[in-house]
Amino acid sequence: MSSPSPYIDEVPEGIPTTLDWVVMSADMATIHAAQRYRCIVELWDDAIKAANRDDGASVLVERSVRLEVASALRITEHAAGRLMGVGRALVYRYPRVWEAMSHADITDTQATIIVDGLDELEIVRDELVGEVLDRAEHMPTGPFRRALKRIVDREREASLAERHADAVTLRHVRVEPGVDGMAWLTAHLPAVEAHAIHGRLTAIAKTLDGERTLDQKRADVFGDLLIDGEASSLPDSARGIRPTVAVTVPALTLLSGDGLAAQVDGVGPIPLDRARELCGAASGWMRVLTHPDTGVVLSVGREQYRPPADLRRLVAWRAARCMAPGCGIPADRCDIDHTVDWHHGGHTDATKLAPLCRGHHTLKHHTDWQVRGRPGGALEWTSPTGRVYLVQPERRIPQFTTDPPPF
Repeated sequence: MSSPSPYIDEVPEGIPTTLDWVVMSADMATIHAAQRYRCIVELWDDAIKAANRDDGASVLVERSVRLEVASALRITEHAAGRLMGVGRALVYRYPRVWEAMSHADITDTQATIIVDGLDELEIVRDELVGEVLDRAEHMPTGPFRRALKRIVDREREASLAERHADAVTLRHVRVEPGVDGMAWLTAHLPAVEAHAIHGRLTAIAKTLDGERTLDQKRADVFGDLLIDGEASSLPDSARGIRPTVAVTVPALTLLSGDGLAAQVDGVGPIPLDRARELCGAASGWMRVLTHPDTGVVLSVGREQYRPPADLRRLVAWRAARCMAPGCGIPADRCDIDHTVDWHHGGHTDATKLAPLCRGHHTLKHHTDWQVRGRPGGALEWTSPTGRVYLVQPERRIPQFTTDPPPF
């Protein structure tokens, strides 16, 4: 662990630091953005009032205002239309969200995430907006975007199986011409399979040497597998690789069909029948039931530096992402780090391990950032300027007791 920064105490107490000015400037930009939304909506409303009331006039008014906003702000008409749509949603459908933005309690980006997310639901309830706002005020953009997706998925679970069945009938593969002798090959297919395919391409690509980028290697492997039907042209280390995707199914849901929906990492809720299939004999899936599993290794203490495979999977599953503030890199692409360095007495224990991407892993050990473990797998990051950020894992390891709770 690094020592505290020698520069923290150089600024007299009560005098804003440079970082304080950065934060205040960002807050003012958010407040001005909220006012910009309201002014755009007022401009639009005034134009509608001045025009005829028939539908055709309304369409022309919208196009006219969009062009005027685009020209005045020196942006594209598409971007202007986006500002108009988000502004009208904030002012008329989500006034509490606009109010929070106007006080810089949330950011402009978070406000647009809320609009995009809640607009997917047919009915917007006040209590749902309150829940979303509470999360937005305490979470960085990346984790908040994922949290809102889970909320939206939760509200749509009731019709999930029927909607998924309809969507599956629309699956297809298309080729569209590109430029310079290139083309786009796109496949619209169930998200579970799409993530598994991408995972396998990535895993194979990472075994290949050479100066190609990871994207280039993925594209080359994609072509080799589909054209040749095998990976014989690839090195031995790349053969036989299959994707591993985690599916989480509450035991009550799996057994009775009642309870919370099954979830696939990076995908969201899936129909129960699909979850039962994946939790059966399907290979390439890590089944994580929210039910006691006495076979999971939770700690090897000081006996072993490298965590066993099942402990690594458990720690990665709990966090889902890199445990640095705001980082969105998936845990399966991260290092499993000892929060207290092994050479300084750290233990190989589920409560003392966390996934960190290579960049943040290096930052933790070679800069003045300080990291401390907190209950439940959380990490407390203290910046060189003394600011504290608490990063919570996206899941909790279930705790079980032998005595029933008192009524």
